[in-house]
Amino acid sequence: MNKHSSLPSSSRPAKGPSFLTKIKNVTCLKSSSSRNGKGGKGRSKSSSNKVSHGFHLVEGQSGHDMEDYHVAEYRKRRNNVLGLFAIFDGHLGDRVPSYLQDNLFNNILEEPNFWKEPEIAIRNAYRSTDKFILENAMQLGPGGSTAVTAIVIDGKDLWVANLGDSRAVVCERGSANQITVDHEPHTERRRIEKQGGFVTNLPGDVPRVNGQLAVARAFGDQNLKAHLSSEPDVRYVPIDSTIEFVILASDGLWKVSGLETHGWSCSSPFSPLIFSLDHLVTHPVLDHIGLGDTCV
Repeated sequence: MNKHSSLPSSSRPAKGPSFLTKIKNVTCLKSSSSRNGKGGKGRSKSSSNKVSHGFHLVEGQSGHDMEDYHVAEYRKRRNNVLGLFAIFDGHLGDRVPSYLQDNLFNNILEEPNFWKEPEIAIRNAYRSTDKFILENAMQLGPGGSTAVTAIVIDGKDLWVANLGDSRAVVCERGSANQITVDHEPHTERRRIEKQGGFVTNLPGDVPRVNGQLAVARAFGDQNLKAHLSSEPDVRYVPIDSTIEFVILASDGLWKVSGLETHGWSCSSPFSPLIFSLDHLVTHPVLDHIGLGDTCV
């Protein structure tokens, strides 16, 4: 989604319990159509704890090419089955999110301490990947990307990391809980100003770093990098019978739709873990999700 443009407040969908009620119902639908977008689904084949996933991408009306990229695949390493899931929400072009789609998970898994210290490995890979993007800005362009990544190890351990405002929400014991951190300029104002930048907060607009970017952390963005961070928040979640599914989605779902990630219930008849749940955006209730790209 284009972080450099804003949707006027008068155009934003109205918040209200009726929308939340519809969202609750949509999460329980069995349909797997990919209406108004591109989608798919799959499942792990050799893990003792089966993992299923679905994904769906919707191109918005923002006037630029699709800048959202995703990963949804399984790999076998050291007799372990890894589920790799991610959403990369680009801005100012699609070369950075495309690069992340092809390389970020490889960089994480190639970290020598991944199996013993996954959190450190994820942090190191995020930093080294961002360094490469900045060093190759001539080829990858001036843009950037937010990210939310999830690694499932043998269907038992979940490692989630994020930069920016794409979110991961887990449905546990029937309740939806956000497990990522939104890296917004106003919450990181002190750090940004200490690094020589500033945060604007103009009427009718969202807070922006140096009046430009609506997130405080991202990959790339060479011209703003002195005031941005590429340090991810990392969260570990043990997977047990209380975990029903996990949703990864770009801000086109969470923010533009007005959907909050607390205070609503969820339940699912599906497999223990579903990533990038496609049923949320294939339903007509979400036909008015704003003007940007959405990846779920």
